[in-house]
Amino acid sequence: MGIDLALLWAIIIMFGILMYVVMDGFDLGIGILYLFVKGKDDRDVMMNTVAPVWDGNETWLVLGGAGLLAAFPLAYSVILSAFMLPLIFMLLGLIFRGVAFEFRFKASEQGRHFWDKAFIGGSIAATFFQGVTLGAYIQGIKVVDRSYAGGPLDWLQPFPIFTGLGLIVAYALLGCTWLILKTEGPLHDRMRQLARPLTLVLLGTIVVLSIWTPLTDSAIAQRWFSLPNLFWFAPVPLLVLLVTYYLLRSLNKDPHAGPFLLTLALIFLGYSGLGISVWPNIIPPDISIWDASGPAQSQGFTLVGALLIVPLILMYTAWSYYVFRGKVKVGDGYH
Repeated sequence: MGIDLALLWAIIIMFGILMYVVMDGFDLGIGILYLFVKGKDDRDVMMNTVAPVWDGNETWLVLGGAGLLAAFPLAYSVILSAFMLPLIFMLLGLIFRGVAFEFRFKASEQGRHFWDKAFIGGSIAATFFQGVTLGAYIQGIKVVDRSYAGGPLDWLQPFPIFTGLGLIVAYALLGCTWLILKTEGPLHDRMRQLARPLTLVLLGTIVVLSIWTPLTDSAIAQRWFSLPNLFWFAPVPLLVLLVTYYLLRSLNKDPHAGPFLLTLALIFLGYSGLGISVWPNIIPPDISIWDASGPAQSQGFTLVGALLIVPLILMYTAWSYYVFRGKVKVGDGYH
């Protein structure tokens, strides 16, 4: 039996995207939370919790995009053609946020407000258009003769827009619980108070998407609700409710790492639900990873590089988070 290179590459790309959502999600969430925090010192602390590691987090986004091009060139061309505009808007948001990271600490008192606004706007825009792309992807892409056959604004529909707003809530909660882990004092208490309504709004968003997603495609509904799949997949929504309960409960005590880990569990469960809905299609609704697979020689050659690079990325990521572990206080700085 030969190695299923398409399956291996699908796993690598899915892992890379999940790592990006987890690791870049909380620093995008911090930019969103700037809306709720006005004090300069508190904003300095918030940014300093991610300043040493934020740029490395986006390595996973590059890995996912490069892997898609190398292993599934058909999917790469179709997806980029379908979502060119939201992806450009996402990248512009990431650029504004990245520039704000570097210039905010160097700006004068009079000019700092501009970079704060760039940080907020870039974070919200990048998050929203990531969610819009995800929602439009779930809805499906029109393909004729292995080329994108839709229009440039096909993504501009209610379901993708709602998904974009939902991702803003998810990243805000992820950033909120990260700050619970990394801060202390009044800022810590403020984030603990804010985490509860964000958790409830996120739960409501998950419920709406869980109902709306099967309605977008009968094949998704069939996958979730037919037997015996119903018994296999039923633990996913039940686990969402259980994790949400423990997350809300943990906020009543003196929380530190618990809320962040439970929020990561919610993100993982949501990601699992997405995987269940579209698998094994890489171009929904009906082009599978094997149909979109590139030449085996190309996949095998690039797989060697990926198997060397991914462990290195994991090691330096783990090392950077280990070095900058612990609480961040007013006056700490990495610029």
